[in-house]
Amino acid sequence: MFNIGFPELIIILIIVLLVFGAARLPEIARSLGKAINEFKKAMKEDDSQSSKKE
Repeated sequence: MFNIGFPELIIILIIVLLVFGAARLPEIARSLGKAINEFKKAMKEDDSQSSKKE
């Protein structure tokens, strides 16, 4: 679907660095990591609830 190679990834990271600045990048990464963990946790809870109903 999306063929993002190493050069494209570097360009995206440079653009993000320019837009948000170096000071905000750790905060943004931390927030993104928390969001991904919450999503995974919700998916696991949904799977466990659907298996209990069956």
